[in-house]
Amino acid sequence: MTVIKPPPLPELPELSMDRMQSFSSPAFWGISNPRRFQELMEEAKTLVEPGYYLGDNLFTWGRNNSAFEDNAFVHALSSNALNPSDQAIAWRRYLLVSSACHAVHLAGDFVECGVYMGSGIKTVIDYFGKQHFHQRFWGYDTFDYHPTTNHGLPEQNSALFGKVQLRFADYPMVRLVKGFLPHAFAQGCPDKIAFLHIDLNNAEGEIASLEHLWERIVPGGLLILDDYEWAGIYRAQKRAEDLWFQARGYRVMPLPTGQGLVIKR
Repeated sequence: MTVIKPPPLPELPELSMDRMQSFSSPAFWGISNPRRFQELMEEAKTLVEPGYYLGDNLFTWGRNNSAFEDNAFVHALSSNALNPSDQAIAWRRYLLVSSACHAVHLAGDFVECGVYMGSGIKTVIDYFGKQHFHQRFWGYDTFDYHPTTNHGLPEQNSALFGKVQLRFADYPMVRLVKGFLPHAFAQGCPDKIAFLHIDLNNAEGEIASLEHLWERIVPGGLLILDDYEWAGIYRAQKRAEDLWFQARGYRVMPLPTGQGLVIKR
């Protein structure tokens, strides 16, 4: 039996005790007056301690902002950011990378349901260096359309799948599967999963994916639900997933990024 050696974790630089990292992005959602909001946030940044994070509907301060003190992540994020939203969700992406640091030590594949442009998958792999990342990474998406009403994204058209395939032309560990979930799993699906990221923006699709994939997650494997703690139109996902996990004796850990985290027993 072939034993795959996990990739080395990127070295963290020595922390400076007298310098704090701060981050600011103009990308927010659910704002009635973006210009006025930005003016107020610029003022608010001057009133708080260093170490603020402003973006992706988060405003925190007095934090280490570990993501921006991890040089390998800063490089992976910046080299894969295709739009302001990719930058704004840095904290969410760092949670994926940090979870991957655990999952690479488990016997199982990586899976993402809801790939869009592929930046999430690519950021995780590039963090370790594609020459070191040997686990299979599956990416499922409709690509050319969004099955959920009012969730269409700018790049979703008939050309998107080809563009994403080109991004991963030199990534032999990535397998992209085009189709509607859960039916697309019939085209191929791993038997063992160490890392599962679900970002489908609708309760029905996410529950159907969980029904198909949950038992394949190995003990200690990680599940990240991208929309779990977001309110508004995403609240239906939390309701459905709370009931689903309650029936199995699990509780989703809500994160301030809007994500939810579950560790498989």
